Amino acid sequence: MGHDHSHHHHDHSVQLTHLNKAFIIGIIFNFLFVIIEVVVGLFVHSLSLLSDAGHNLADVGSLALSLLAFKLLKVKSNRQFTYGYRKTSILVALFNAAILLVSIGAIVYEAIHRLLNPEPIPGTTIAIVAGIGIVINAATALFFFRDKEKDMNVKSAYLHLMSDALVSLALVIGGIIIYYTGWFWVDSLLGILVAFVIVFSTWSLLKESLRLSLDAVPKNIKFEEVKAAALKIAGVKDFYHIHIWAISTTENALTAHLVLEKNVSQDQEMKIKSNLKHELLHLNIHHVTIETERETEIPQKVQDAEC
Repeated sequence: MGHDHSHHHHDHSVQLTHLNKAFIIGIIFNFLFVIIEVVVGLFVHSLSLLSDAGHNLADVGSLALSLLAFKLLKVKSNRQFTYGYRKTSILVALFNAAILLVSIGAIVYEAIHRLLNPEPIPGTTIAIVAGIGIVINAATALFFFRDKEKDMNVKSAYLHLMSDALVSLALVIGGIIIYYTGWFWVDSLLGILVAFVIVFSTWSLLKESLRLSLDAVPKNIKFEEVKAAALKIAGVKDFYHIHIWAISTTENALTAHLVLEKNVSQDQEMKIKSNLKHELLHLNIHHVTIETERETEIPQKVQDAEC
């Protein structure tokens, strides 16, 4: 086959260990920051701090669920769950995105109410607390930076934490504006800004996690490239009834019919299948089931319209 993929499992194990630590650190520090925001927000009656605390609490829950999903990736398959619990990583991503979007309604409702009835709040206090948030969110986001394109839950954690850092930056600016101008309505306006940031950072995650929940082809896999990879192998006549889906946020599966030329021997068939699985692994498809046929065995082939 020309390549050795034995390092894959070791690298994956190292990656999971690194991410476990990252999630645990992120959960601890962000939960402590939520407590600070709630206490100070209630004390000074700041909607922007309380709404951001609610958003950060949802992020803590998201990080905890993502950590649980990574733990479940290690659980072995059984007769009832033949793929193990890998799919939970996709369901967690979908659940996290849905929760964040639901939280927007409460934030916007309260922000509009307070915008019409602004209350005096200390801008300096808001700026100091938000400044702490910038440090915590940006620092914990960096733990996920190198792996953010490898897994949907990791990307979700990175986007949420970075968006939180940007929101905290906006709150710092808002606190300074309130301190120098006395425009207390700025606090409510920033509450609405938090909601829009949540939408922006979450919408693509919601769409992709929903697609994968419906067993759509993962967006990092091109259907045409998969078929082309099979057809370029010597001895392959056709490749059809192709079905590709995600079994987790990091692993994908494929089933298909492989039509071989009529003069292909059994030994050649095994080599062709081995080469094909190798090519598909390079296309990020890890679990492959192939049914082989000879071109003389199917005089009239009925293909799926989309395949």
